[in-house]
Amino acid sequence: MTMTMAIRRRPPSRPRPSTLTILLASLLGSRSGLFPAVDALAGLAVPPRTRRATLTITALPASSRSEAEDAADAFVGAAVDRRSALGRGGAALAAALAWDPRIAAGAVSYDDSAKKRILITGSNSGIGLDAAQRLAVRGHEIVLACRTLAKAEAAADKIRTNVANDSEDAVGANELLKSLRLVPAECNLADLSSVKRFADGLRAGPSFDAVCLNAGLARNTAAEDVARTAQGFELTVGTNHLGHFYLNHLLLPLVEKERGRIVVTASSVHDPDSPGGGQGVPATLGTLEGLERAVADGTGRFDMVDGGAFNADKAYKDSKMCNVFFTRELQRRLASSGSKVVANSFTPGLIVGTGLFRDQNPVFTKLFDVAATNLLKVGESTHYGGGALEYMTLSEGVGEGGGRYYYSAPGSGKYGDDAYGKQFDTSEVSREAREADENGLSSRFWELSEKLVGI
Repeated sequence: MTMTMAIRRRPPSRPRPSTLTILLASLLGSRSGLFPAVDALAGLAVPPRTRRATLTITALPASSRSEAEDAADAFVGAAVDRRSALGRGGAALAAALAWDPRIAAGAVSYDDSAKKRILITGSNSGIGLDAAQRLAVRGHEIVLACRTLAKAEAAADKIRTNVANDSEDAVGANELLKSLRLVPAECNLADLSSVKRFADGLRAGPSFDAVCLNAGLARNTAAEDVARTAQGFELTVGTNHLGHFYLNHLLLPLVEKERGRIVVTASSVHDPDSPGGGQGVPATLGTLEGLERAVADGTGRFDMVDGGAFNADKAYKDSKMCNVFFTRELQRRLASSGSKVVANSFTPGLIVGTGLFRDQNPVFTKLFDVAATNLLKVGESTHYGGGALEYMTLSEGVGEGGGRYYYSAPGSGKYGDDAYGKQFDTSEVSREAREADENGLSSRFWELSEKLVGI
């Protein structure tokens, strides 16, 4: 059965460069610990160049039919008629319910006839949760890899509740709930032993059609202490890059050989030439001096990848550059080995209201969210970001040849799901990332990452 997701088309409009935009980015970014939030302002001043914290793992077996029926019975009572819900809840509830891919009208579609097995890290909040729900409703099996098992189970319950509430009638809700295949699992990316337990628990199962390395954290940019993972890595890079690097190493043999894909959630702040990346201290991995020393002295401890003094804002940006380095080098190695698996990265845009910003100043986070989303119209919704992850996972047009980076200009969410493959499309990575492919730095980065995680 093929399900088609459609959306309303709106007249195209392109955001214009704005002095207010740059001023907002500068003021809020520098004074409130919100440099990562400036992410999707990239593209307003210059045109495109054409999640989440840590995760502990014990994989659960896929639900049996009886378990699915029990879950359906438990949630079907929450089914709400859309029209009456809109009448009671008004515009706010209408916006919350409007995302349903089953009722959207006119646009991007995917072939769901062959059901897939998909893993998403950081799937308990933000775009990870939204993408998991989108994909689950299409009938795909979703492994919800979250920091704790409790968070993963809560995510599964949240998806079931949303599906029940969003259904037209109780019978439809019951049938859809029975079809959901959600596998909660615990995976702490800040602890490599947890990552290994998680991967070990998956070895007996079927292969994955897609592995989405989506989880991430951003510390408050005012932080001066160096928080560390269980293995002593700086927490931001240790979680956002090294935890995923090790997980990819363990799961790659389980990825479907003919059409599997790796999807990495990156960010435009990895690029110092973007407005977001140009705020504060820009990203650079330098000559990898921090990693070189950590490997040479055998401690594995580093404060910054380039060996400099710790800076929380730069650590986040560096971790996103690590994501880009990793994706491009992974694709090069896959291709050289003859593998048909493809790896691509993307930026979901400026989405302030996600778990990524839980460590930021809440007052300024709210202010930035209102200004970016309601005033400047450059912020994206969590649902738009979830749709971008869904597109990267399902679209047959994504990443021919692999190693691609996908981006959309700020405010593209106004096009809804019709933006994917149009406004949301391939773009260039930073100059440093491009040069790393040529000067051997990308290869050395991979080697050092292997040594740090003990491969």
